[in-house]
Amino acid sequence: MTAEAPVLSVVAAQRRTVRVLVLTQAVGAVGITIGIATASLLASDLSGSEAQSGLAQTAQVLGAAVISFLLAPLMARRGRRTGLMTGYLVGACGGVLAVVAGVVGSMLVLLVGAVLLGAGTAANSAARYAATDLATDETRARSLSLVVWATTIGAVAGPNLTGPAGAFADAVDIPELTGPFALGAMGMLLAAVVVGLLLRPDPLLLAQQLEGEADVAAGRAPRVAGGRSSWARATAAIGDRPILGYAIAALALAHATMVGVMVMTPLHMKHGGSDLEVIGIVISVHVLGMFAFSPLVGMLADRVGRPPVLGAGGVTLLAALLLCASAPTGMSWQVTAGLFLLGVGWSLVMVSASTLVAEHAPIEARTDVQGTSDLVMGLTAAVAGALAGVIVDLADYPALALASLVLVVGVLGASARAALETTRRTA
Repeated sequence: MTAEAPVLSVVAAQRRTVRVLVLTQAVGAVGITIGIATASLLASDLSGSEAQSGLAQTAQVLGAAVISFLLAPLMARRGRRTGLMTGYLVGACGGVLAVVAGVVGSMLVLLVGAVLLGAGTAANSAARYAATDLATDETRARSLSLVVWATTIGAVAGPNLTGPAGAFADAVDIPELTGPFALGAMGMLLAAVVVGLLLRPDPLLLAQQLEGEADVAAGRAPRVAGGRSSWARATAAIGDRPILGYAIAALALAHATMVGVMVMTPLHMKHGGSDLEVIGIVISVHVLGMFAFSPLVGMLADRVGRPPVLGAGGVTLLAALLLCASAPTGMSWQVTAGLFLLGVGWSLVMVSASTLVAEHAPIEARTDVQGTSDLVMGLTAAVAGALAGVIVDLADYPALALASLVLVVGVLGASARAALETTRRTA
């Protein structure tokens, strides 16, 4: 075998990995997002209280955060394929439980199902990192961004399938609001099948093998993860490589900013007399900003570097919040442009900071760091969503946007520190 042959085989494996993950992400995202539009309605129906309508979504967010962390050591031992399959299968079980909850009229069963549904979200989040396992430094951000971009398909198609899902529910004689969860479970089951059959070779296991062979060839001792727990390994790696901490902080703060403002926008518009169709258009514009331009963001991050793109994301979020703070109630160009830029800023931070996490996490603790990153990001978003409601209740939507500027200052600070750390490491 020539010296070029192993390189070519790795390149081929990387291309196959990205193609499979794009397909999986699209299918899985449909399964995840299809139930979002009706989760609050089903929770309100089962609990008999509008005050509890957001509990199902909160449970799903928390479930995604915790399960992301739990999947990390499984992936480290068994590879990406096993971890992603597990996430999608558990998520499918959550969808089935949500259907059961609607049939038997149990809010408790719905909340348990929502937590398990979070596993599907966790798998979709982990897929972006799987795209980087075999990527080169020159293409890592691009590979990650393509998988993030594939979420657009599910984000757009999922909510639009709510109507047909309701018709399906009527056809099989289950409550109409459970139809989206039934189809969502099928989507996540299909994603698990795609991963199980097509994600071969496993990118993480192959990357670990290549790193081990390189260590042997260089006469280095095999790298063994320190610490008895995933958390210990992750914190040790972050302590050794501060740039990981800056990247994770930027991810968490940007995600919290996006979630906090986004979840309160429909209420702000409704108070001004906007109907659901108009609100849906604004949210669709926001989702477009989040995902549609991801490949361009990835190309930019590969060309000019991760920290500059991270900083651009912070500036974009800043502009978005100022627009939202100036938006009158109801439909306005300010809230539309603000939500679009909120999505674009989130995308800039998500792609660049996730790439920093992917390329600086040591191979022996890679999944531990990535799982910890998603855990912190999810928990921060859950807190932000809860506090956003309190701020709007005590003050108003513009006050929420202005208060969120504090988080964006943190993003800008993290990007500056990441830039300094990158300069120091390359000096």
